[in-house]
Amino acid sequence: MATLRDPERGCAWDQVQTLETLAPYTLEEAYEVVDAIERGDLADLQGELGDLLLQVVFQARVAEEAGSFAFDDVVRTICDKLIRRHPHVFEADGSPLADGPERLSLAQLDANWTASKAAERSEKTGRSEHAGGDLLGSVAKALPALTRAEKISRNAARHGFDWPDAASVIAKIREEVDEVADALGRDDPDHLAEEIGDLLFAVVNLARHSGIDPEYSLKRGNIKFERRFHAMAALIAEDGASLDEADLSAMEAAWQRVKRSKA
Repeated sequence: MATLRDPERGCAWDQVQTLETLAPYTLEEAYEVVDAIERGDLADLQGELGDLLLQVVFQARVAEEAGSFAFDDVVRTICDKLIRRHPHVFEADGSPLADGPERLSLAQLDANWTASKAAERSEKTGRSEHAGGDLLGSVAKALPALTRAEKISRNAARHGFDWPDAASVIAKIREEVDEVADALGRDDPDHLAEEIGDLLFAVVNLARHSGIDPEYSLKRGNIKFERRFHAMAALIAEDGASLDEADLSAMEAAWQRVKRSKA
């Protein structure tokens, strides 16, 4: 990467990249890693992980040229963080605990991890979450909206602001659906967008209370829709028509046939 960035010996494209221009590629590569995992393609995963690692190396090199930090600093930082957040496994110097790891429940581990993150944020900002800091844990704004909504609501729940159970969230969803229906009758697109956002946020909380990752759930829903849509088109073609020629009633009939077939 140092050679690729070299003003005289390097590549013209690599030379002009900045942290800002590289950011979209980092997101894209992360999604491609997830895609390879979900497809169970380990050979492809190997390559995608390399592409993602390239982004780390590339950005570290840009930062090093600016005199900020280098790749070794990135590795050292994450090693220090792993040691700090696993006091039940490591001594402060990074060596394994002499008597072996302390056995904690998953709930205890999650609580300790959360407390450690909060302490790190307080140290970084110089103020605690309860004294003017970020009460919701500084959830990254670049996250997909569904994932960010889940994290925000989970952090709010840690402060006791939450529905008692999934059934209570269902009631909230019905309330939000009614508000969306009311907004549809107005000539106010901004208000409608806000109400639909409230509905989506409530659905995310239903997923959280049910132990479901909303982003993963919607991905599965997308895949199911695509599969059924193509199966519907195939059924219509079998009847001697094309999708563009079929009316809505014919498409709905074919769609119900696909659903009954468990496709």
